Amino acid sequence: MSRVSKPHEIVERALELSTADGCVVIADEESSANLRWAGNALTTNGVTRGRTLTVIATVDGAQGTASGVVSRSAVTADDLEPLVRAAEAAARGAGPAEDAQPLVGEVPVSPDFTDAPAETGSDVFAEFAPALGDAFARARSGGRELYGFANHEMTSTYLGTSTGLRLRHDQPNGTLELNAKSPDRTRSTWAGRSTRDFKDVDPAELDAELARRLRWAERRIELPAGRYETLLPPTAVADLLIYQLWSSTARDAAEGRTVFSRPGGGTRLGEKLSELPLTLRSDPHAPGLESAPFVIAHSSGDSASVFDNGLPLAPTDWIRGGELAHLTTTRHTAGLTGLPVAPAIDNLVLDGGGERSLEEMVASTTGRGLLLTCLWYIREVDPATLLLTGLTRDGVYLVEDGEVVGEVNNFRFNESPVDLLSRATEAGRTEKTLPREWGDWFTRAAMPALRIPDFNMSSVSPGV
Repeated sequence: MSRVSKPHEIVERALELSTADGCVVIADEESSANLRWAGNALTTNGVTRGRTLTVIATVDGAQGTASGVVSRSAVTADDLEPLVRAAEAAARGAGPAEDAQPLVGEVPVSPDFTDAPAETGSDVFAEFAPALGDAFARARSGGRELYGFANHEMTSTYLGTSTGLRLRHDQPNGTLELNAKSPDRTRSTWAGRSTRDFKDVDPAELDAELARRLRWAERRIELPAGRYETLLPPTAVADLLIYQLWSSTARDAAEGRTVFSRPGGGTRLGEKLSELPLTLRSDPHAPGLESAPFVIAHSSGDSASVFDNGLPLAPTDWIRGGELAHLTTTRHTAGLTGLPVAPAIDNLVLDGGGERSLEEMVASTTGRGLLLTCLWYIREVDPATLLLTGLTRDGVYLVEDGEVVGEVNNFRFNESPVDLLSRATEAGRTEKTLPREWGDWFTRAAMPALRIPDFNMSSVSPGV
């Protein structure tokens, strides 16, 4: 066997080598292509390839079942048996795994399990790159500079187990981040997009959006800290609700440690979180946001268990009609809490029934309000309330009687996404968006803009 052996052969061979009571093998075949640019000119581009192999061994004992997990990249034929033995040694040296469950079985084999991995390359930018060049020309003539990068990844995951699972999933993942700056660098704004193939990304549209925001910033207005009616764009809503999803594990809630814990015991399932008809959901088959339809867990943690690898995933409403409907569970934590099995899914959609675009929401703003571009440096302050803090970035704009009249200073905010949902007075039209803060980890999201009547800008930030 050589280093270039087919992924399914690597999985089969590792399973053959295993002497553990149970074994899970995950082969991730990864490829990526990227473009970078600065000052209206391409600077670098590149293509990479790689393979990561994860072996999970389980060993039964008098006290329970232990697990050992070892992952390595660039595995060769000579590395394979030592990798399997290392996972077995880790399992035998560990105590019983708290999340131990029988390995998943009786899931139909993926028909493409033995096919070659999907790959990306520079041709993914065949239509995008010329359009980007046109955007550079328009930016130069318009007196602005464009900076940013485009990245496309393809990961083919092959999952095999000693219980007979042979599953395969191909995950494309594309991100585009574009900054526009004035020549004197005193004004800056940002736009981002998530895409599967770069065929639905229009650089001209993005450049026009950024040019408009730079024009807004020609007038500068200083505002103090305080509570302001604020329009959160879809990217900011995504960043806040992704963190909320990550914090919604059933066990932590049942044990009284999170915002989803009911005072006096239990969870807040069934409670009304918003007067708006909001539904927050994940669906592995959501159009344009497709993700793995089965659990892929390289390690165990609060929201994932290696014993659940291969478990089929179904559409799940986390909030339904404004009410808390599900908290994330593994099979183990579902048993502990008495709640349904509801594993995390790698996308997130918020629907609020709204039809207005962000621009229409701006136009309908009466009095004074703020329009944000994005959030960053988000950190948790208090898990009991899910209070988060962070900064605005790349443009906060003042809206007066339906029109943007200038750019204001940046702020630090202190808010809980759960509280924001309870106070939101309007949800706009749901659209695909790229989270600015969490885009390195979570890209498949669709959100509406939200109108918050009293968003807490806790202090003025001197940051850009």
